[in-house]
Amino acid sequence: MAKNLEEEKTKKKLAKKKDEKKAPKESYFEGVKNELSKVKWPSKKEVFKYTMATIIFVILLVLFFILMSLIMSFIRGVAN
Repeated sequence: MAKNLEEEKTKKKLAKKKDEKKAPKESYFEGVKNELSKVKWPSKKEVFKYTMATIIFVILLVLFFILMSLIMSFIRGVAN
């Protein structure tokens, strides 16, 4: 009896899949083009602003790690 129920469920699932209509396929590149048209691209001014902010942040991080290295070297030198 349990086998019959499982078979019946399987048949219902298969019938359901056959009834479902598939969406029309578009080519991969058409989909990519469609998605890229939805992107809000930054202006040249925004790109320049974000680039400068990134460069300044990287320079500050470099200075921080150089400073930390010098402090650690000084501490190590004093301890010996």
